[in-house]
Amino acid sequence: MGVSGSAKTTVASLPAERLCWKVADADEIHTTANKEKMGSGIPLTDEGRWPWLGAIHDWIATQWSLNRSVIVACSALKGSYRSVLVGKERERITFVYLKGDFNTICNRLNDRRDNFMKPDLLRSEFDTLEEPTDAVTLSIDQSPDDTVSKILTATQGALERNTDRGVDKSES
Repeated sequence: MGVSGSAKTTVASLPAERLCWKVADADEIHTTANKEKMGSGIPLTDEGRWPWLGAIHDWIATQWSLNRSVIVACSALKGSYRSVLVGKERERITFVYLKGDFNTICNRLNDRRDNFMKPDLLRSEFDTLEEPTDAVTLSIDQSPDDTVSKILTATQGALERNTDRGVDKSES
């Protein structure tokens, strides 16, 4: 989790590939209307986010019902948003917060091409952000591979619990 430009999708894809887990980029779950709104420089409100967060939660629940472990790259900016994602399954979910400063992330967004999230919306994400107190927090000032190594070390217990539950990691 983290603001746009914090490398959520890049970082999520690496351990998912290593673990043979399903991965989702929550931005792909946004409605066309939400993407158009953000592409026009209009920040989303809670009203625009609730259905999107519910859809992400439903995707996670569906994957779990198929005994698949998952990694989701999602901004999850507020505690209430994270609560929707978690539902009643808090012990099964580990949040990883990719933390960076405004200027570094703004520079990253300025270098992006073909993304609906525009750099001028970054301030609204930082204004909305409620930094988690119950997440693995990692700086974006390291390589994606270093970040993933730290994630895998920090979440080893959760990985073992999923393996102990007989979660099918053969499907990807």
